[in-house]
Parts: sequence; structure tokens; C-alpha cells
Amino acid sequence: YFPETHGITFRIQISVKELLDTDVLLKLLFHLPVNYPSTLPDISVNSDQLTRAQCMDVKDKLLEQAKKHLSEPMVHELVLWIQQHLKNIIRQSAAVCSKKTTLSRGASTENGIWMLFLHLDHMRAKAKYVKTVEKWASDLRLTGRLMFMGKIILILLQGDRSNIKEYLIHQKTSKVDVDSSGKKCKEKMISVLCETKVQSQHTRFQTFEVKDYSTLDELQKEFEAAGLATLFSEFVPPLLK
Repeated sequence: YFPETHGITFRIQISVKELLDTDVLLKLLFHLPVNYPSTLPDISVNSDQLTRAQCMDVKDKLLEQAKKHLSEPMVHELVLWIQQHLKNIIRQSAAVCSKKTTLSRGASTENGIWMLFLHLDHMRAKAKYVKTVEKWASDLRLTGRLMFMGKIILILLQGDRSNIKEYLIHQKTSKVDVDSSGKKCKEKMISVLCETKVQSQHTRFQTFEVKDYSTLDELQKEFEAAGLATLFSEFVPPLLK
């Protein structure tokens, strides 16, 4: 740098304690122009613990503060100020973000509870596979059934559409089973029978359960009790052929 034409640039890293129970490492870059402090510094903010939007918020707030100190050295003041106020900035940022999400959800037709109906060809490592499916359903707040009837394996899930999509990604990309030689493998033999919005006539499942059915009739009754008789008649009998 040539100080007489470009001013000076320096980096400051500060750790702010106890923000959402973690320390946040803020990387601040101040570029002081030649006529600083009569001119505001350029500031950039980075942090691995914060989102891009949160870093932008921090930068905007720092520039607002900088205006109050115009024509007096301010970098030290700004660093002290951000250490004290980072928590509030992040909280406000989160509140605005959740408000935006709620608004966009309300306006979106993807809103509401969705249902996913899957058919699996087989499970070689059944106990491990079942545990994995239960964990995903629990993590993604999905309810429904993992159903075994003879050789038929069905998964019926209900929940937020984005979580349903997330589940499908897990199901298709994780090593959930083992192949014939016992090596871990991804699920390749899965069919998405149906993915649709839950209608008013459908009963919401309150929990996720793993169930074994000894007859087709028993399985059919489970669907009928949930208002899903049509789903059953459309997709399950063809699997028996």
C-alpha cells in the first residue's frame, strides 16, 4: 500500500463471548482512507459462526456508529462497541429473518403439511436401517409409519414440505444399508409412490411408529383409519403382483 494515496488497511479479530452459547470470532477489516477520520473507514465483516446476512447487519450497524464519531479516531471505539452490542444485533437479525420466513410461507402455496409415500425393495441390515429412518423422522419432526407386511416395506411420512424434501435427500444420499457382500451402500431401490399435500379428510399421525402387519387386510385397516383408503388401493395392491 502507498499510505499517501490509499490510506491504510488493517485486520482485527475479536472473539465475542456467550453468543447463543458459543464464542463468535469476528474478522473485521478496516480500510482507513487518507483523510480519515474526516472520512468514514470502509469496513468488512466476516465470521464463520454468522450468516452472510448477519455479517451485513453487523457492518451496517458499525457504519451507523462510525458516523457518530466522524472526525475523531474511531476504530478502537467501534471494536469496543461491537463487543458489547453484537448479541442484540444478532437477535434483531434473527427476529427479522423469522418474520420474513413467516410472511413468505404465508404467501406460498407450498405451505401446509405434506405427505410422502415410499416403497423400499429390501432391507438387508434391517435393525440399523430402521434406527436410521426413526432418527431422520425424529430430527425432521416427521410423523407416520414404517410398515412391514411380508416382503413389502412402505414408509409413510407427514410433515413440513421442506423437511419432507430433506428426508428424501437423506434417504437417497446416505449409506443406509449393506450390499450382498456386507459393505455399506446407498438406497438405490426406492420408489416415491406419492408426494402430496395432506387434505382435510386425512388424519394427521401424531407419532412415527414402526409396525409389522401379518395380513394385507390389517395393513389396509391402518390406511383406512387415517383416511387414506384411496392411497392404499391405488398404490399397494400393484406391489403384490
